[in-house]
Amino acid sequence: MSYRRWLALALAVALAACAAKTADVASAVGGPIVVELYQSQGCSSCPPAEANLARIADRPDVIALNFAVTYWDQLGWKDTFAQSAFTQRQWDYAHAMGQGNVFTPEVVVDGRKGGVGIAAPEFAQLIGFGARTRLAGPAIGVDARRVTVAAGAPGPSPGDVWLIRYDPRVSLTPVGRGENAGKTLPQRDIVRQLIRLGAWRGAAESFSISPPADPAWRTAVLVQAANGGPILAAAKA
Repeated sequence: MSYRRWLALALAVALAACAAKTADVASAVGGPIVVELYQSQGCSSCPPAEANLARIADRPDVIALNFAVTYWDQLGWKDTFAQSAFTQRQWDYAHAMGQGNVFTPEVVVDGRKGGVGIAAPEFAQLIGFGARTRLAGPAIGVDARRVTVAAGAPGPSPGDVWLIRYDPRVSLTPVGRGENAGKTLPQRDIVRQLIRLGAWRGAAESFSISPPADPAWRTAVLVQAANGGPILAAAKA
């Protein structure tokens, strides 16, 4: 074997070991890092943050969630994916983090740290924060019909169990008015459903769920402190 081939093989083995270690760490400390982006098709500053989110979306140690908010809808273009529940979720984070207002784009990592996310270095720092400070939470099991949350140490108040359905495909949206008028926006990991399944108080829990309306949608489950608090555990299927 030539030195060049040996070096390539050694590098491949090292990268595989690193990926396995990352997955093991994510599993051991409560699942993947949850990266939520709040954006609108009417916001000209949002596409760079969406591009940053798309670059990490396929990492096994990350759940990338792209939430479309409604408060841009009155400014010339009604977002085709926006839901009031997503706007309320961002407001919950704003209140929990002591912010007086909401804005786009905003990236929230593990429900504990927020930023703008337009510049790639800042976006990388936010992801690094999640990797360094991930909380250890209960194990989560997900299949087509049921979500299970294992027993564990609860927080000071009951946590919420959230079912999230999102579309990993790239959606191309032509925008007719507003700040992005005339552009076709590529968007992926758009959240289509946000459903509170119930509460988690430390004992093992089980929740029945229905299959996604579109078989291409992916499923994420979050166990999170109430009212926009930290995410305690997460899983994707």
